[in-house]
Amino acid sequence: MAEQIEIGVFGGSGFYTLLEDVVEAKIDTPYGPPSDSVFIAKVAGRRVAFMPRHGRRHTIPPHKVNYRANVWAFHRLGVQVVVSPCAVGSLQREIAPGDFLLADQFVDRTNSRADTFYDGPITTHVSPADMYDATLRKLAAEACEANGIKCHNGGTIVVIQGPRFSSKAESAWFTKMGWQVVNMTQYPEAYLCHELGMAVVNISLVTDFDSGIVADTEAVTAHDVLEVFQQNAENARKVVLDLIGRLPKDLSGLGHRSALQFTRGDGHATSEFDIRLFQ
Repeated sequence: MAEQIEIGVFGGSGFYTLLEDVVEAKIDTPYGPPSDSVFIAKVAGRRVAFMPRHGRRHTIPPHKVNYRANVWAFHRLGVQVVVSPCAVGSLQREIAPGDFLLADQFVDRTNSRADTFYDGPITTHVSPADMYDATLRKLAAEACEANGIKCHNGGTIVVIQGPRFSSKAESAWFTKMGWQVVNMTQYPEAYLCHELGMAVVNISLVTDFDSGIVADTEAVTAHDVLEVFQQNAENARKVVLDLIGRLPKDLSGLGHRSALQFTRGDGHATSEFDIRLFQ
């Protein structure tokens, strides 16, 4: 029997191209095609599935990512823990480009994204109050420290629609609300993982000061983001791989698995849709 794929990572090719014996697998989903194939490799003796959320050539903008297909593909493979690294802009002066932040809350400012698996005929309501897994966040903080990376453990990530960046007025508002970083992909990606009972941890790589207000700098450009992200891509890779090595052997205690119990009032999945989604 093949070893189970328990861990999934949403990230570009930099996370897996240097690994040995990488296997490419195409996954069909009820929600259409995912962003790309799933690339399966061994890390610290465990099989890990990697998927570039924007496609391997970064051709899919954040507002066009098929988040449900991507998350369902991981679930179909048996993934129990999802690592979700992403580039973010800082909203607070003390969080500088090059730092990492591990989000523990989010604010959704997106629109019209398909953001639930329960859009009928099954109806349920999965609370995102503690969506990011505290145990995984602790392990990710340890991985950052071990690799000499300044890390902010906890913080709120504001998710905007994209592909445009925030206006100065929007950025000032986010800062005044006390939120820490801004991004375009964490919602609904992380919440969809949560709906399917997969434990999820965010690793935010700070690339800029958003519109520049808090640090009195120039407004961010796509070139700025790419430049800093490329400079720190190896740090992100080190932290993700280190984190995988720190995961407990038994992952069953992580995540919000009770979400899978309430597809109906009696707690049983009976329709063909239920069976396809949860078996």
